[in-house]
Amino acid sequence: MRYLIAILVARLVRFAVRIVRPGGGSALPGLILSKLAPSLLSEVLSGFKMGLVVVTGSAGKSTTTKMLVAIVRAHGLTVFTNPSTANIAQGFFSSIVERASLSGRIRADVAILEMDEGHAAEILPRSPAKQVTVLNVLEDQLDRFIEPSVVTQKLATAALTATEAVILNADDQNLIRLFVENESQLAEVSWFGVDQAVLLDSRHGQGIAPTYLPDLSRPVAVSSVTGLQQLEALVSVASNQGTVALPNRGLHFAVDAIAALESARRFLKADFDAVLANQTLSDLPPVFARGELVQIDGKSIEFILVQNPTSFQLNLDNLAGNLDRVMIAIGRDVHDPSWLWTVDFSNLSHVDVVSGFNAAEMALRLHYAEVPFDSVEDNLESAFASFMALGDPANGVRTVIFSADSMRRLRRQLGLTDPEDVGR
Repeated sequence: MRYLIAILVARLVRFAVRIVRPGGGSALPGLILSKLAPSLLSEVLSGFKMGLVVVTGSAGKSTTTKMLVAIVRAHGLTVFTNPSTANIAQGFFSSIVERASLSGRIRADVAILEMDEGHAAEILPRSPAKQVTVLNVLEDQLDRFIEPSVVTQKLATAALTATEAVILNADDQNLIRLFVENESQLAEVSWFGVDQAVLLDSRHGQGIAPTYLPDLSRPVAVSSVTGLQQLEALVSVASNQGTVALPNRGLHFAVDAIAALESARRFLKADFDAVLANQTLSDLPPVFARGELVQIDGKSIEFILVQNPTSFQLNLDNLAGNLDRVMIAIGRDVHDPSWLWTVDFSNLSHVDVVSGFNAAEMALRLHYAEVPFDSVEDNLESAFASFMALGDPANGVRTVIFSADSMRRLRRQLGLTDPEDVGR
């Protein structure tokens, strides 16, 4: 019971913050608990009878983790996870505040967590995972990791902690190089990927960051995306053929699905049921803000989260056709908006409202991309009100594209506080 006081204090703070700001209050309690009981995280992560499973990489962590958790739960296991997508150490402490008993225990068979690539490299050497899935290495915001090689090094540190299995993307030269350079020290590795014909049919593929080195031979993928048509992916998981309905448009969501399927197959071993897994994914709604559909005042809105140059590009490439009501909100999380200039905006015909802390920078980028826009409003609340006052779109759905800061502010403003209450 040595964590009793620390957990009680953190829960009282969480309760107080949520009175002041409904739907908020997850970050501060986690920070407080991390200061009062810094050793609790390692104890919790090492206390699950079936171990710790981690999903990391530049992008797709939240969707892949949600898919993997759903599959494992469908097979009858109880799972501790981080559905709010808080994927750094403080976020894990916040999840403990919510889920742990006063003694610091969590009742679950396994922990399946998405981890930020930098924090995974810090946490996992102290709390080794049973299994680590590494999704990709993409060009990120410059102020985060400087360049892809830094990301690859951190992912290698995380992967090397896995005691049983490592699952890697066979189409990512960064990860193939990670494997070649560390093969003798890695746990048993299996690969997921996308058939070449499917990759060639996608405008920017998976958006993998180049290594600027000679390509290494592509490993054989045990599980693959073999076909893609709109929201339907054909998959082969260890020779089991099937079809999966995706939560949103784009090859990157199909990659998340095949990564989750291969991760589940490795974790569940002989208990893995491919038919059940495929059906589970087909029934699963998206992670909040990743193609999330909401109804506000009887009007349909699709939320699309963009977090770095590649995610912005891939989501733009796969926008639904005939968009005539579009809002873009780029918030404070984009500390260096210069990366907006690396994104091709030619798939946008126009934007109705530009908002967020970086509204001026976003508007300037649209101007030089020759994408017309109607209004620029820093204040997110008034900008969204103006957007909603516009006439109904022809296709019946308004589209809001936002960065993480604007996403959190807008969802909270709209009372969308439950990360699990999401529509497909």
